[in-house]
Amino acid sequence: MQKEQFKQRVRDWAGKLDTHVTSISTRPMTTKWASYSTTGRLTFDSALLDFREALQDYVIVHELLHAHVPNHGRLWKSLMHAHLGDYGILEAELTTLVDR
Repeated sequence: MQKEQFKQRVRDWAGKLDTHVTSISTRPMTTKWASYSTTGRLTFDSALLDFREALQDYVIVHELLHAHVPNHGRLWKSLMHAHLGDYGILEAELTTLVDR
C-alpha cells in the first residue's frame, strides 16, 4: 500500500472515531507498531504498509482510541470490540509477525 493511501485511511478512521490528528508519519520502528501523542501526532511503523488492511486497521484504531482512553482497560477493550469485532484475533496475528 502506498504511504498516502495509508495516511488517508488513518484520517478516515480519525473521522469515524472523532479524534483530532495533527500529523501522521511513518518510519521504521523497532519496539512498537505505532505511537500517539496527546498533541495528536501519530507515528506508525513503515512495515505496516505491507500488511493487510485488517491488521492496519487494528493498529490505527488501537492508537486513535488512546486519544479518548489512555490505557488498555475495560473501556478501551469495549471500544475496540465495538469498532473491530473480535479484535483479539488480529492482535494475535500481529504478534506472530514480529514480536514487539
